[in-house]
Amino acid sequence: MTTLDTAQASLSSELPREAPSPVVARSIPYSFARAGQVLAAQQHSDSLEVWVSERTLASALAEIARQFGALRLVHLAADELAQAINRAYALHDGSAAQVVGEVEGEVDLSRLMQDIPEVEDLLEAEDDAPIIRMINALFTQAAREGASDIHIESFENASVVRFRIDGTLRDVVRPKKALHGALISRIKIMAQLDIAEKRLPQDGRITLRVAGRPVDVRVSTLPTGHGERAVLRLLEKDGQRLNLDTLGMATATQVQFDKLIAHPHGIVLVTGPTGSGKTTTLYAALSRLETASTNIMTVEDPIEYDLPGIGQTQVNERIGMNFARALRSILRQDPDIIMIGEIRDLETAQIAVQASLTGHLVLATLHTNDAASSVTRLTDMGVEPYLLASSLLGVLAQRLVRRLCSACRSQRADGWHASGCEQCGQSGYQGRYGIYELLVLNDEIRTLIHRQAADTELLAAGRANGMHTLREDAQRWLESGVTSREEVMRVTGG
Repeated sequence: MTTLDTAQASLSSELPREAPSPVVARSIPYSFARAGQVLAAQQHSDSLEVWVSERTLASALAEIARQFGALRLVHLAADELAQAINRAYALHDGSAAQVVGEVEGEVDLSRLMQDIPEVEDLLEAEDDAPIIRMINALFTQAAREGASDIHIESFENASVVRFRIDGTLRDVVRPKKALHGALISRIKIMAQLDIAEKRLPQDGRITLRVAGRPVDVRVSTLPTGHGERAVLRLLEKDGQRLNLDTLGMATATQVQFDKLIAHPHGIVLVTGPTGSGKTTTLYAALSRLETASTNIMTVEDPIEYDLPGIGQTQVNERIGMNFARALRSILRQDPDIIMIGEIRDLETAQIAVQASLTGHLVLATLHTNDAASSVTRLTDMGVEPYLLASSLLGVLAQRLVRRLCSACRSQRADGWHASGCEQCGQSGYQGRYGIYELLVLNDEIRTLIHRQAADTELLAAGRANGMHTLREDAQRWLESGVTSREEVMRVTGG
């Protein structure tokens, strides 16, 4: 970067930094700021404060100086500046509720169905079509708040948009009923679905970028008595954050789990209900394995993260590509390690057992309430107990508990609580950590499985072998004030 004339800019890395003003930031187009790696942060009486990095283009600074005069430059690391740019422009886009207010003033609904602008990033979209702007705002706000799903639901007199954040649904906005059909149609166009078909469920996919981050959106529409509803699952295609060290696993549990996934063959199960983080744990486990000297393959529905060095196959039931068929094909690809997105039926379970017995390490998820009941689930499917006893290495059961908001939490006589504030959306919680119970098989437990012992016997044997139950593992978060007793009871039951 070439420095400007000192009459135009004063250079400083030590200036106290206030959060960028979204209004000041917006004085420069987002596409220009991102390309030139510059951020207009604050307007001072004698100069414009501009944040820069080693990647900032001199031509971009020269153009800003030409338009605004004297500049005061503040230097940041390149990654920090990129994040600041995304945050500043995302915040300025306004909440979805504000955009709804603009949309509801529109009379001509036909104008709302204009084509989506061809832009690389939603933050660059300047199209004035209100429905397009509203959907862009929904995606941007959902990504900023860490929502996993967007629900667009139709009722008799209103349409409701809700986000699922940290596992619970929150109302975001209530558009007028007249706008609901246009919203659903625009979503269907983006997902390449049939907008004329309103009687049957449809599934599709949208790939986009929000604030510089690639996001894959799974779209599901369903007809109801008051019109179609749509649920959009947001999957950030960024495997960088998949790390066992950040999931909240206790040190002793993580050491044991690492030993299990280091075995050359056998089955390791991760179990829990939908939304308990099972797939994330398996991805984090795969990211710890050596890919240069081993052939790692997965079969998933859907592929949620792109993992470098790993062959990933997606299930497609419509053309007969189910888990069992994909697994049979994968076994002909000379794999060392296989990850199965979910064991749903006997055929998939039998192939997984046979693969483990013939020298493959198999990682898979299963829907059960705890570690011990996964054994019963597989034998109920039809897996022979003696084969399961020979192949199973361990079962990790897990849940996700919400973290108390650090801005509004306080300690009372009966534990920690949070009253709710603007930072956490008045929920009292922000983010989630995992709680785990890990059943590691030993000779005693294998004998119990072989003779089809009850879940209670397997649980007792696991605890005698050092296993902590989900609720016992949650005690560490209660004692440190990370979560509340009510949250633990909600998640673990009882």
